[in-house]
Amino acid sequence: MGRIAVIGAGMGAMAAAARLAVAGHRVVVYERAATYGGAVRRFERDGFVFDTGPGLLPLPAVYRDLFVKTGKEPLEACVELVQVDPSSRHVFADGTEVGLPNASRAGVVTALDEALGAGAGARWGDFLVRAREAWDRTRRPLLEEPLWPNWSVLAEREPYPSVPHKKLLRTRRATTLAEVGAWELRDPRLTALLESHALAHGLDPRVTPASAAVLPYMEHAFGTWYVRGGIRELARAVYERCVARRVEFVFGAEVTGIVEKDGRAAGVELADSTVSEADHVVAGVDPVRLKGLTEHLLQDEGDVRPDTVTARPGRFTVLLALHGAREAGAAHRTIVHTPDRSAELDSLHSVPDDRIRPTVTVLRPDDPALWPDRDHEAVVVSAVAPAEGEWTLDDTAERFAARMLSAAETAVPGLSERLIWREVFTPDHIEEETGAAYGAVPAPALAGGGGRFLHPGNTTRLPGLYLVGGWAHPGGGLPHAGMSGALVSGLIVEGPQFRGSQ
Repeated sequence: MGRIAVIGAGMGAMAAAARLAVAGHRVVVYERAATYGGAVRRFERDGFVFDTGPGLLPLPAVYRDLFVKTGKEPLEACVELVQVDPSSRHVFADGTEVGLPNASRAGVVTALDEALGAGAGARWGDFLVRAREAWDRTRRPLLEEPLWPNWSVLAEREPYPSVPHKKLLRTRRATTLAEVGAWELRDPRLTALLESHALAHGLDPRVTPASAAVLPYMEHAFGTWYVRGGIRELARAVYERCVARRVEFVFGAEVTGIVEKDGRAAGVELADSTVSEADHVVAGVDPVRLKGLTEHLLQDEGDVRPDTVTARPGRFTVLLALHGAREAGAAHRTIVHTPDRSAELDSLHSVPDDRIRPTVTVLRPDDPALWPDRDHEAVVVSAVAPAEGEWTLDDTAERFAARMLSAAETAVPGLSERLIWREVFTPDHIEEETGAAYGAVPAPALAGGGGRFLHPGNTTRLPGLYLVGGWAHPGGGLPHAGMSGALVSGLIVEGPQFRGSQ
């Protein structure tokens, strides 16, 4: 079979590598960093252990399929999956709180009615029914198939079946997520609940298409899961599966160019000027870095083309080592919503503003593997960071972290008094670790919106070069990265006639 050179050891790249190795290819992965996992990293200090990337796993079926297709041991034999319940606790701007049961429509409806008032649960439940329609219409073309050549059909057609809205004798349908919240949910707290799913990916719900309704639907339908020991354990398991399938990893090896021969990708050149020949090259890097690896035109005018100029919001993370045991019944995940929605959204593409307290996500896993003993706790607080943040100037990062911890006090009783130390990870850290420009975190592909929320297809205009991971179809997030690996392996093994899993 063929020789495959894979650029990067992110989750999508490793998923592709394992599948290609099982198909008989000789696969070598070149990773500029000293370890695998891409953004799925771990930080350890004084017996405390933290995930510095994703903290939860939606749609674990993607990785179950990967392990079934690449070996005898299933995923659950390699990691321990725990369903998180409640799925999340929300603290809204007016002080209202609600805990949402995991993967239970009836439970969520009841919880919302009790916390927000009669009728709130029914409106959210009706929204989920419509969101399921959007999911059913887009699941295959957006997640299970290579990007269609006539992708503009996905761009022009809004799959979310919004409810007609009458205003000034005109009937309109929601085209953005914000309009869904305002017209169909009609409660600022339900709107905040809805929009938090887009905001987590750095998306402004005011311009994000209504099809983003699939994001809360995925969580509702398939549940939210935690990997015992941290999500980094999932990366370890995928890496070990690759090694078991004889995938070769070369760490500390920065690829500086894609070698071309006879009009196709024929290998990679490394920073030390060595060249590794290959029959196919799989690139798991962001568009800015990819652009520097080849002068070949990878997308034509009629293709989905990545924006390599505009800065995208990143993720800002604060790791907290605390005295004192985690209290009984504490939620694994709490989202503390901003008191000023408009100001926060306006800041996504500007500089940090000290007047704005961001929406924060607080993760408090009930996992002794993360603490030195039962009298301590490890907590991760994260927020979407403004795209233009100059985090190295003055004390900009410290001030942003302070505003985050002010919000986190709501989720962690006595946080200030319990704090031993904290570590701050800005988007600059993510850029350093993953190579992603601005430390940006890719969002999942979404239909509608004129195609601005799609990602480039897995094949390119340079034969033999394939794109994998969060910056390619079907976009960002752990499940989507795994799906991209399946698509790339199918395209290489079966050729351009591959149409996805049946």
